[in-house]
Amino acid sequence: MGRYTGPSCRLCRREGIKLMLKGARCETAKCPMERQWRSNPPGMHSWRRGRGSEYRLRLREKQKVKRYYGVFEKQFMKYFHAAERSKGDTGAALLSILERRLDNVVYKLGFAPSRAAARQTIAHGHVHVRDRRTNKPGYLVEVGDRISIKNSDKSKKMIQARLEELGEPHVQNWLRLDLTKMSADVVSKPTRDDVMIPVEEQRIVELCSQ
Repeated sequence: MGRYTGPSCRLCRREGIKLMLKGARCETAKCPMERQWRSNPPGMHSWRRGRGSEYRLRLREKQKVKRYYGVFEKQFMKYFHAAERSKGDTGAALLSILERRLDNVVYKLGFAPSRAAARQTIAHGHVHVRDRRTNKPGYLVEVGDRISIKNSDKSKKMIQARLEELGEPHVQNWLRLDLTKMSADVVSKPTRDDVMIPVEEQRIVELCSQ
């Protein structure tokens, strides 16, 4: 499985928006996006670049979403084709599928400081779904699923330390969190309003439908 090993902040600068790739650090003054000279796109003469073509705008929307959720091209197109087969708006369905990824859910529950950390936590077997160990960050949760932490002192101490460091998370309505049991239930599917990143999903649909 491939993975990006370059500087995370470069991706934020390229998209011109905070992708929250480093968790809490992205909310501090240490974030390069807070510095005027570092908030420009990487590369020489970046300040000269204009608005660009329609294709470029569509591509940037697609890349922004891929980098935000931490997926690669093959995974992304798999989700897109699944969204095409669903009823209703394809763009909203695509974002709903991405929101249902287990690594995104673990991050939103406050069990990890970032989606990258959530993927590592899942791969190391600290997360259970329906009381069964699940080591696939791309697992799509369904309504009725219960996400819990492995019943071991090591796992629970690690998650407890993260919750104390990050503070109580603001859990969205489609999730129900029980901090005492370190578990959460999926009570409904996420909607378009639950997506926290500003994105024009119709541009993505136009690009991927060609």
